[in-house]
Amino acid sequence: MSNPHPSSSNPGGPTPASTAESGAEPTARVTAPRPRNVLREPAPWLVADTSRTLDTNHRITQGYIQLAHAMQELLDPDYRPGGSSRVLCNWFAFAPHASLEAGKGMLGACLARAIIDNAQGEPAPSVQRALDRGGLSGPDRLVAEKVAGTLRWFGLSHDVAASLGTLLSAANLDVLADPRTLWITTWRLARVLHDAPGATPLDKAEAVVRTLEQLLLDGNVAIYGDIATAARVYLEWRGRSGGNAVKPAQVVEDFALDGAQASEARRAREYALAHVKDSPLPTDFASVLPGVSGRSLLVAAFALFEDARQQGSAPERDALIAFANNYLAWHEQHNAVQPAFTPSTPREGEVPRDALMHAMTPTLRLPLGPVAWEFSDYTDGQPDRDHNLLTSKPTEYNWAVFADRWPAILDAFDVGYRHQAGLWQMPQPLIQSLNLLELD
Repeated sequence: MSNPHPSSSNPGGPTPASTAESGAEPTARVTAPRPRNVLREPAPWLVADTSRTLDTNHRITQGYIQLAHAMQELLDPDYRPGGSSRVLCNWFAFAPHASLEAGKGMLGACLARAIIDNAQGEPAPSVQRALDRGGLSGPDRLVAEKVAGTLRWFGLSHDVAASLGTLLSAANLDVLADPRTLWITTWRLARVLHDAPGATPLDKAEAVVRTLEQLLLDGNVAIYGDIATAARVYLEWRGRSGGNAVKPAQVVEDFALDGAQASEARRAREYALAHVKDSPLPTDFASVLPGVSGRSLLVAAFALFEDARQQGSAPERDALIAFANNYLAWHEQHNAVQPAFTPSTPREGEVPRDALMHAMTPTLRLPLGPVAWEFSDYTDGQPDRDHNLLTSKPTEYNWAVFADRWPAILDAFDVGYRHQAGLWQMPQPLIQSLNLLELD
């Protein structure tokens, strides 16, 4: 969800944003410094430098926090950063939590690389010793041990198994209590590893690590560069065009956004106003709004926020916000982030991204303050797709497939709406973990 920036042509990250106040617990997971490999430098063909990747994620998360506050103040004049809101939360309130989860995956890749680097000089005698080299501890360590221990059954070395287990270390241990989920997840990881480019098992593991890190970075940057940049442009335009005096129709007619058409935005807004009382709200926008681009949906969403702020009825106001959020989320998932999961051409030196996400899908979760949305909870309420008792429900989906991902995203929104006070407990920076790492 997510996980998601500057424009996608600027992968270096957005300009720094102020850090929001938060009462959340720190998210650092590293308890030992990264050990330095004495035989080689980290592989020069790795795509993303760790410090740059995590710093980009930090800036993106903080940028989302800033926008979440700004948009909520637009919708709820009584809202103040650090508090909660009587008004339904906007899409940007979810974005920092999703971005931070992407950052956790990037940090897991960093620790996995530390394990691989050290194995070049001296193979670890056990999974536990390999994980010690990565510095993983706490609940994350338990997850990594469980995954790595199962991967050993597929003939993987201690170091390779530990590195892949570390990639899944942010997962909830409970989801792996089902032996079917644990076995299928690890089997898929082992298959991805087997088909990975590289001359040795460690080279292949490095390709898997690099793929996940770059996938998360690409998605994080793409979403921010598209939606957050559009929101900043909108807020600037709104300030020049009358502020709170701006009318919804004025937005669709006068707010110029690259890739959007006023006629399409008008159609989308009119459709939302005609169907805002539907239950459930429409969500298949490709069918009901054919020919309307995702960027036009962004303009319509901003117009619906203006419609919402003028409503005297709380239910109607919140329904308009929810409709606008769905427009934003649809464009995010259908257009902005999809190429990160399924690039048009395979990336050199990577494993297939959709196959890697297929393996990781059952373990996905999104903490939202004190509560967490978990993919396995979502699938519990879904029909058994293959009617096979040997497969658990979470393993029957692939997060890289939009049709699998979109209903789950909407379910995560519902969880956030039911726990809004916790949602406004914005996450603390993951980047502080870098202070515990020895990075070049």
